[in-house]
This record gives sequence, C-alpha cells and structure tokens, in this order.
Amino acid sequence: MTNIPSEELLSSYLKLWNNRQLRKKEQKPEEIVSELIRRELLDENAHPRTRKSSYEKFYLSITRLAESEALTADEKQVLLSLYIEEMKTLQK
Repeated sequence: MTNIPSEELLSSYLKLWNNRQLRKKEQKPEEIVSELIRRELLDENAHPRTRKSSYEKFYLSITRLAESEALTADEKQVLLSLYIEEMKTLQK
C-alpha cells in the first residue's frame, strides 16, 4: 500500500465528503480521518430516524469511493483500507 502523508489523506477524504465538519482541531490528521470514517459508518451525520446500518453505510461509502473521479488510485486504495479497518473495529 502506498504511504500517503496524513495531511494529504485528510485532504483526500474531504474531497470525497466535502461537507464534513471537523470537530477537534488538536487531533492528528490520521485521528481525524479515523473519526470521520467511524462517524460515517455509524451514520452519525444523519437524523436518528433515518440512520442506516453500518453495513449499508459501508457499501454506500465504498461505492462512492470507487466511483470518485477526484481521487487517485493510491488515495482510493488507502482510504479503502481505512474503511475496512474501521469497519472491523466497529464489529468487535
């Protein structure tokens, strides 16, 4: 897997989800990306009545990632691995 600097990784994620708000500025960029992915998979950005399961959000997120024209193949690969890692963490 290609090693992308954490600042670029955060920038790549925000290209995919350009309306996401960052909560904690004192966190490291890789921690911010991990938190944003976790929030996305838990559907915390949606109203509680309209939330989807983490599996459905995973599928939708990965589909969006794969179809993105704003990201390079390396960025997609790294973000995909982060989504998989975070999904595994949520399933424990």
